[in-house]
Amino acid sequence: MEVVPAWAPAVGFTLLPHAGGLLGGNITKREIPTWYQTLQKPSWCPPNWMFAPVWGTLYTSMGYGSYLVWKELGGFNEKSVVPLGLYAGNLALNWAWTPIFFGAHKMGWGLVTLLLTTGTATATTASWYNINKAAAYLMIPYLAWLSLASALNYRIWKDNRNKK
Repeated sequence: MEVVPAWAPAVGFTLLPHAGGLLGGNITKREIPTWYQTLQKPSWCPPNWMFAPVWGTLYTSMGYGSYLVWKELGGFNEKSVVPLGLYAGNLALNWAWTPIFFGAHKMGWGLVTLLLTTGTATATTASWYNINKAAAYLMIPYLAWLSLASALNYRIWKDNRNKK
């Protein structure tokens, strides 16, 4: 019987968020030079090159945080249902934003998705705080970026509502 190496869960949890990011990246890469480039954006919009490294860093930190919570609670069990379930819901919403905003060009629905993502990220962070403070702190940069992303999505939607 083969035993899973001790490092495997840490690597798996840390890399998991990147799966949706890579899939979404294919949509984004296709849409930036065509549709996204034509949109009016505020002066404080980060440059396009910044998004991939920021999301890579955020996905890594939140993924590792989820590992810390999983490990602290002794794996998948009754105690981990809420904190890891909130996290799973947050990841699903996070991954859904790109196909909605970039793929379907639904800026308003993208904003709704981002606000729900921010809500579940906040709930996840709060649920993790009493389990593993480091895991909760690893979510703080993600929450900050979601705030910026929500404001940016709102401005893009507001300034481009009549654009097809």
